[in-house]
Amino acid sequence: FYSLKPFAHVEAGLRTPTIDSPFPEEFNRRAVALFAAMHFPPTELSAQNLLREGVEQNRIFVTGNTSIDAIKLLASNLVVSTDSKMILVTTHRRENWGEPQREICRAIGRILEIDNELTLVLPMHRNPVVREVLQEELGSHPRVSLIDPPEYPDFVELMARSFMILTDSGGIQEEAPALGKPVLVLRTETERPEGVSAGNALLVGTDADAIYEAARGLITDHNAYAEIAQARNPYGDGLASKRIVAKIRQNLGLEFEELESFGE
Repeated sequence: FYSLKPFAHVEAGLRTPTIDSPFPEEFNRRAVALFAAMHFPPTELSAQNLLREGVEQNRIFVTGNTSIDAIKLLASNLVVSTDSKMILVTTHRRENWGEPQREICRAIGRILEIDNELTLVLPMHRNPVVREVLQEELGSHPRVSLIDPPEYPDFVELMARSFMILTDSGGIQEEAPALGKPVLVLRTETERPEGVSAGNALLVGTDADAIYEAARGLITDHNAYAEIAQARNPYGDGLASKRIVAKIRQNLGLEFEELESFGE
């Protein structure tokens, strides 16, 4: 902005009701919307958020999310089968530090009691505030693997192998449905409500009882699991990057490939 350089915002228009959750992403997203020259929202819902804030229609182009491009590319080379007993968990959000994260850990312990063959893999964020709680609460559990964050291709393989995913990550809420994996969102609100509306995700918060009941329902009710596991991803079709490049080239007066916006 200070250098007067045109700025294009990828993943534009994601919003929650409160400016400090998620922190600091929600503030950053609202702030950059004030001066972006081009807005590339992943979904029509995100585009509507921008329009309500006064962004001109001609600066908005719905692309789908680039994370779906990446995961489709990687998943196409994977040959893995679902491990019906492995649950994948990620938790690192600042809002969940401290007691909320301990509640998540308590829920995990109870979930593993549902079936003695259940196992759980939890890549730990490198922040010591996060690691200390996870190691204290779950480090001695024989069926919990606390691991360092894997490289992205390895993490995609973990997602593909898992039975279901518990997460407070925004990106994983988009990626898991592309693999047909049910998601329990460990947050009280999300800037990605499309997955919840589509039935791919359940917003369960950080209360141990709520997490446990939601997970138990998927573990014990095969029909409920099959319903939420259907791969009907609302976040993209794998062409977001091509759409973004085409619009930037058009904006610069260069030759470009004409592509419809995502969802048309």
